[in-house]
Amino acid sequence: MVKSVDRALTIISLVSKRKEGIGVTELASNLDLNKSSIFRLLSTLVDHGFIEQNPETKKYRLGYKYLELSSMLLESIDLRTQAKPFLEELESHINEVIHLTVYDQGEVIYIEKLEGSETLRTHSQVGRRAPMHCTAVGKVILAHLPLNEIVDIIDKHGLPKHTEHTIIDKESFLKNWEKSGTKVLVGKLKKMNKESPVLQRQFLIIGRKLQLLSVYQDQASE
Repeated sequence: MVKSVDRALTIISLVSKRKEGIGVTELASNLDLNKSSIFRLLSTLVDHGFIEQNPETKKYRLGYKYLELSSMLLESIDLRTQAKPFLEELESHINEVIHLTVYDQGEVIYIEKLEGSETLRTHSQVGRRAPMHCTAVGKVILAHLPLNEIVDIIDKHGLPKHTEHTIIDKESFLKNWEKSGTKVLVGKLKKMNKESPVLQRQFLIIGRKLQLLSVYQDQASE
């Protein structure tokens, strides 16, 4: 591992979590480095547009370079391009919120979202990551993963509470997974497919392993 690259990436990760920005002193404390080393790393990131400094607060935040890169990434995802016309067709039939997600490093990433015209709205955004244990798309993907991989995901990301219904105990979550996992979740998809030929076609066309289309109706994430 190249230490300077690792430190720069760690800085980017820390800065991304602070909407109001973060200062050199706090970064130095988090990385256990002196301020001059942090400043040199920040200066390089600023020069390349990945980080910018607020002239008033002197704190650092993400630069607009990420918008450019995220746009390029989204355009390069073949699944998104291939799925778009089918998502639009599906939206025209049901007018509900539709998500297209992929599984990545123990989380789901929203790569497409259609709002529909009904009243239900979700806080999801294209490009955003979401936890596996408390989202509809995440739970369906978990139902198809081996137990050892699920344990690894929990150990890495934990089970943070999002609502009063979120299962935050590891043992309880795994018992629930074993009890209701693949059979129940796949059964729900089959039921949806049987009742709706539109949904059936969408799941068959873009239902590659660990990539998922979700349709939100009257149920929100736990």
